[in-house]
Amino acid sequence: MTTAPPPRFDRSHTDDLAGYLTASPTPYHAVAEAARRLEKAGFTQLRETDAWDATAGGRYVLRGGALIAWYVPEGCAPETPFHIVGAHTDSPNLRVKPMPDTGAHGWRQIAVEVYGGPLLNSWLDRDLGLAGRLTLRPGAGAGDGAGGAGAGGPEGPGGGEVRLVNIDRPLLRVPQLAIHLDRGVVTEGLKLDKQRHSTPIWGLGNGREGDLVEFLAAETGVAARDIIGWDLMMHSVEPPAYLGRDRELLAGPRMDNLLSVHAGVAALAAAANSGTPPTTIPVLAAFDHEETGSQSDTGAEGPLLGTVLRRTVAARGGSYDDTARALAGSVCLSSDTGHAVHPNYPERHEPGHHPMPNAGPILKVNVNQRYATDGAGRGILATACERAGVPWQTFVSNNAMPCGTTIGPITAARHGITTVDIGVAILSMHSARELCGADDPHLLAGALAAFLTE
Repeated sequence: MTTAPPPRFDRSHTDDLAGYLTASPTPYHAVAEAARRLEKAGFTQLRETDAWDATAGGRYVLRGGALIAWYVPEGCAPETPFHIVGAHTDSPNLRVKPMPDTGAHGWRQIAVEVYGGPLLNSWLDRDLGLAGRLTLRPGAGAGDGAGGAGAGGPEGPGGGEVRLVNIDRPLLRVPQLAIHLDRGVVTEGLKLDKQRHSTPIWGLGNGREGDLVEFLAAETGVAARDIIGWDLMMHSVEPPAYLGRDRELLAGPRMDNLLSVHAGVAALAAAANSGTPPTTIPVLAAFDHEETGSQSDTGAEGPLLGTVLRRTVAARGGSYDDTARALAGSVCLSSDTGHAVHPNYPERHEPGHHPMPNAGPILKVNVNQRYATDGAGRGILATACERAGVPWQTFVSNNAMPCGTTIGPITAARHGITTVDIGVAILSMHSARELCGADDPHLLAGALAAFLTE
């Protein structure tokens, strides 16, 4: 493992990450913003329903909250292997139920379902906005293009328009019970029932059916009768911020795992515009639904990545054998956040492995295959970091603690691709507001860029 100190802090990259986090309150916004940045770097969108040609250059595909993007160098052979950065766009949060309008005892509320495994206490007494996508009746609002890049185009799979919405102002709040009414919280700790205690308030009066849809219609300028579906979720409206005596830390939402998506976009754009064609095909695969197991058409366990990779080979005239050869030589860096050592709970960590902020990417290892890394994978990360001049460190779980997992093992098993689990060490994972070292996003992007340009 390298021991050199990290390079000088690159404020511009971390500033840009803060902007990306703010622009991406949902997976749909995250891929829309990623697509916008890739198009600025010369990439163009392909539709899954269209025929693909063999034209060299940067391309991307969108499906819901997932994005696959790649760059094909000029004269690239069909059997050329892929270098893939894998990440995910979703984060634990509160999501609106199909019948959203509710209330009790004179309070107007929104019914929510808990998505993934959030630190639910971190959502209490926090100003929350509302964002996601609306599905409009076919023909409603046609032609205005409001769906944008991240909506899968103005037309959704059912023929109606898909429109992104982001109400990024204090709108909702999940109020905590006052200590005077819960004296046991001091001695017994906070105990929350997900069904009874997570419903946010957004005004006074009894909830009336249609309230939320009418509100959304007014916010987006469409008729309430034309909103026939929605995927909506809540987010903290507090912006990312530097903190610490020397401003060496960054606090913000959804770092798990938009920090990796942002770094992957930056690395892929750099690979496509480096001036030296890479010897492999660089790919960014940003999936949805990792926090709930990845089993969806936009998750890592779905067919999206495999279909795209096979189609890119076929578009260049490749055969089944060419595809098998390409996948056999391919490598994926599965980039997701990991745990920095917590100063107040050091006993929860493996004694010999204490990842720290601003010490570079972490190599995530678990012999029970909760992470896909092996000894060869260690060499892949070490080589990339050495080329980039970036330090790195290792994460292993305490044997007495259950180990989380990532899209890494899924990618390795589903596609037969050598996969290495890496990431950035953070605190407060799955909180509404997480914490990382301000150097680490830049260091991760540098390592990923070196990997993609090999």
